[in-house]
Amino acid sequence: MLKSLKNIVFGGEESALSGEQINSTEKVAVATCALMLEMAYADDEFSEDEQEKILKILVEKYQIAADDALDIIEQANSQRKNNIDLWQFTHKINENYSKNEKLEVARNLWDIVYSDGKVDKHEEYLMRKLTSLLNLSHGDMIQTKIDAENGI
Repeated sequence: MLKSLKNIVFGGEESALSGEQINSTEKVAVATCALMLEMAYADDEFSEDEQEKILKILVEKYQIAADDALDIIEQANSQRKNNIDLWQFTHKINENYSKNEKLEVARNLWDIVYSDGKVDKHEEYLMRKLTSLLNLSHGDMIQTKIDAENGI
């Protein structure tokens, strides 16, 4: 299963996407991982708190085994360094997920932002950009931000 998840995220053959049945929770986890890493690096500091938060989200919310989650994080980070276009991940999310699922992605991203206790201007900018790419409204962004602030 991990190989098929990597194929979806990291540009494997298209047949991996259609040939194997992967549930929507796993798809969201893979796409979200790349976005979470980009968010974690937005302020040029990938803190230990951010690393732990990403791992926790993958393990607890998306029910990915810790070893597999670490492998996905490592691969996503490698791809991020090679200038992956964020559109490819948000496009997959937009094609496959409901508004509520996209709101969950946004909420996870805010959790990463708040993991170090502050909102950097670069993180805020990236969140606005991702909100737009996910076809969410400004109001949706504000509500998910408030939910994250309040731990809802």
